[in-house]
Amino acid sequence: MEPGSTVHTDRWQAYWTVPEHGYTHERTVMRKQNDPAHVVMPGVHRVASLLQRWLLGTHQGAVSPEHLDAYLNEFTFRFNRRHSRRRGMLFYRLLEQSIAADPITYSSLIANPKATGRHHTPPSRPGRVAPIPAVYRPWRQPQETRADLT
Repeated sequence: MEPGSTVHTDRWQAYWTVPEHGYTHERTVMRKQNDPAHVVMPGVHRVASLLQRWLLGTHQGAVSPEHLDAYLNEFTFRFNRRHSRRRGMLFYRLLEQSIAADPITYSSLIANPKATGRHHTPPSRPGRVAPIPAVYRPWRQPQETRADLT
């Protein structure tokens, strides 16, 4: 948001510091309204719902804090262009911008470039899935063998 923008919120305490960051804060007390929140502030609830559905659908809920800014930027980019008349130009413009921009590294994309300690174990052979260890599955044995086990 641009400095000096007006931020319209409910009276939740987390928003009380908004003016300290250079924004005008306009508050709407939701309890004093006769209408439900989605009627009083329809745009906010619609965008929040779209964002939640997009994160759960596209990213299957696997949103890491290190990449949250990038996810939100992508959502904003897509949301702002949802009614574009020239959607075919989108890929062309992205390609054009990627050529004009300097390359970036993975560590510059995330907030915490330190390793998390989790390591991905590659398959035993390239292009093949690692075998699953044998597990006792009595339902896969012939009927006679199952009768002997009980």
